[in-house]
Amino acid sequence: MLFYRAAVDLSRPTLTYTAGIIRRHRKTIGTPWRRLNPGQQALLVLVYLRKGETFAEIAAGFGVSAATAWRYVEETVRLLSARSPKLDHALRKARKDGLHYLVLDGMLVRTDRVRADRPYYSAKHRVHGMNIQVIASPDGTIIWTSGALPGKTHDLTAARIWDILRALERARIVTLADKGYQGAEGPVVTPYKGRNKPVAQKQANRYHARLRGPGERANAQLKSWRILRRLRCSPGKAGHLCKAIAVLQNYEVARG
Repeated sequence: MLFYRAAVDLSRPTLTYTAGIIRRHRKTIGTPWRRLNPGQQALLVLVYLRKGETFAEIAAGFGVSAATAWRYVEETVRLLSARSPKLDHALRKARKDGLHYLVLDGMLVRTDRVRADRPYYSAKHRVHGMNIQVIASPDGTIIWTSGALPGKTHDLTAARIWDILRALERARIVTLADKGYQGAEGPVVTPYKGRNKPVAQKQANRYHARLRGPGERANAQLKSWRILRRLRCSPGKAGHLCKAIAVLQNYEVARG
């Protein structure tokens, strides 16, 4: 196997933040000596998430076994995911921060085909994947991400399963969403559907898209972490991965 020097486009504070979480966890559980120190483990995990390399590739780069690399990633993703806010808490903070509206959007995390793959096939995207619901601020900052549901799940159905609509109503925050949420109750506002719409409705749709567009960049921020472009692991892990990456992405933006 050949080796070469490489770089990952993340800031030093993000590495320090992740290493700090790992270091405190090791101290809490009283872990024995490990092959990699907290900083090296944090770097391994960031490379895996950001660049989407296989466990064999990152294991070779860090001089550990693929099984050890897998354990390091699983542990760190779990720690980061636990720091992701609950829905009600995230919405209360959004209201406290003075956000006048939010943006709700669905994201499909593509997966490899699995044996029982029918529930994971999204007819809309024509690929197999997992449905993730994302709530963002008007400028695209990630407010909250949901767990994962099979890709065939409709966005409105997913929003109801995760109790998003009721939570938004309790928080009393106007939320913009695309046509996939048509029929949603509460403060969710969607574009007008149908052909030959009146001029007023067409104009309203243009304003709606103009306001919603920047918020939908949150999905692009999540997908900038290449592991989410196509999962090779169990589809059920997509939700924890998204939550962990949302924590890192928000920290990177705030401190980078």
